[in-house]
Amino acid sequence: MTSERSSGRVKVRLGNEDYVILPNSEYERLSGLARVAELPPLPGPDTEGNYPAIEYLRASIARNLIRERVALNLTQRELARLADVRVETLCRIETGKHTASTATIDKLDRALKRAAQRVGPERKKAPRRRHSAS
Repeated sequence: MTSERSSGRVKVRLGNEDYVILPNSEYERLSGLARVAELPPLPGPDTEGNYPAIEYLRASIARNLIRERVALNLTQRELARLADVRVETLCRIETGKHTASTATIDKLDRALKRAAQRVGPERKKAPRRRHSAS
């Protein structure tokens, strides 16, 4: 085993494999960015340039929900518990293939707001970004 240290991380070689040891905060930050990168795609326009409204709305809600949840470093299970909804329901909403009721969206929104108040903006793990539709 050999190791080298640089910029807060340790590179370790075990056998023929290289591994990197880094602070948990950096691991969580990178994990959050990876989860945001897995957002459901927005549907494209039809031949006349019109977007399918329901599918677009589902995907937009899913993407915003995932971004907010990840920014607060919450798992689906944690958010579902805070919002008093089933994990399966949250999972279906986050895939963008399920239309959530207004009551469910309201529960999720209130839970995210409560979590944000407890965590505070300085402790959010992933930056909240607005993305264009493209």
